[in-house]
Amino acid sequence: MSPIDRREFLVQSAGALTAMALMPTTLPAAAKVRGAELPVGIVGLGRQSRAIITELAKIEGVKIVGVCDNDPARLDQGAKRAPGAAAFASHKELLERSGAKAVIIATPTHLHREIAVDAVSAGAHVYCESPMAHTLADARAIAGAVRAAKTVFQVGLEGRTNPVYKLARSFFRSDSVREVVSMRGQARQKTSWRVPASDPARDKMLNWRLDESVSLGLAGEWAAQQLDVFCWYRDMYPVSIRGWGDVVVHKDGRKVADTIGLEAIYPDGRRLAYDATLGGSYEGKYELLCGVNASIKLAWTHGWMFKEADAPTQGWEVYANRQRFHDDEGITLIADATKLASQGKLKDGVGLPNPALYYALNEFVRSIAEGKPSMASVDDGLRATALAVASAEAVAGNTTVELKPEMLK
Repeated sequence: MSPIDRREFLVQSAGALTAMALMPTTLPAAAKVRGAELPVGIVGLGRQSRAIITELAKIEGVKIVGVCDNDPARLDQGAKRAPGAAAFASHKELLERSGAKAVIIATPTHLHREIAVDAVSAGAHVYCESPMAHTLADARAIAGAVRAAKTVFQVGLEGRTNPVYKLARSFFRSDSVREVVSMRGQARQKTSWRVPASDPARDKMLNWRLDESVSLGLAGEWAAQQLDVFCWYRDMYPVSIRGWGDVVVHKDGRKVADTIGLEAIYPDGRRLAYDATLGGSYEGKYELLCGVNASIKLAWTHGWMFKEADAPTQGWEVYANRQRFHDDEGITLIADATKLASQGKLKDGVGLPNPALYYALNEFVRSIAEGKPSMASVDDGLRATALAVASAEAVAGNTTVELKPEMLK
């Protein structure tokens, strides 16, 4: 070994390794729309659209020119949140009259198909919330329309555009973790999903997630996002899903389970355990991948790596910021760690400054502005939908559903 001492060697190695793992795409700058502003239309003005409007305001060069909802009260509220945007009662009117070149679909899942197909057929770029559809037939119809178009189509699988998740994936796919021994995920939030309504017709419209004829329930609204993370990290999809579910807390006449459990089995025999509930919030929402050398825990705005005591040193540990978790010590996964360390600001880098939705929308705008493929393509959305549909079926029947290869195409 050269005359430099071990610590200097580790520092130099760490800098090189970190630079390789933390490419600029892991902490993306705000997308820039060159020339004229990008006119955007939003279809669906519920709770998610409020967050979308907030995050779009952070992206330079984006202008909301139209909003749409078939509920007059929501349409009025949405128009007030997007000053200057024209209000439309149908997506067809928005496509024809707003001048929008990009459309964001934030309607109930079972309404995505017609809007998405019409939008791409009209030559618009489309961002479609996840899950992409509530049936495989609808997902395939959307995929067929997108493949025939030349515009950008991005599905709201937010893990794929999340800087922490992309950074952690680079560690996961190196020797830092090695063989996966177990996987676990959960989503827990104390809420009812029920929206107050003044009449039966509006109740049916607003509470579509509680309608078993159109809703995938927790398997679609929450699990679809999280299961996609595991599949993306491992580049493989389960061969079967075992599920169970029940109305444990909200006994208000609903049939859609408020608490579910899933077990996914992958081609290599590895198993993923997942649970979700509307009955409590303990430990919130996360994904955990445990390996021989380390485990990675992801929590959407944060990520941690837990190294095994006997795992070899790889160099980047010099710049690691450590946090205690009960009896364990976690290495916080921080984008741009080398730069922050040199400035003495490592702790300032813990956690993302924006929610995951911002980075998803930012990458959508970037793909349009730079003519680059979407980070969460229609094919990714089709496979995530197939997984969600199978999971919902398994939960509803308290059974095991096989995921055949043709279901993922």
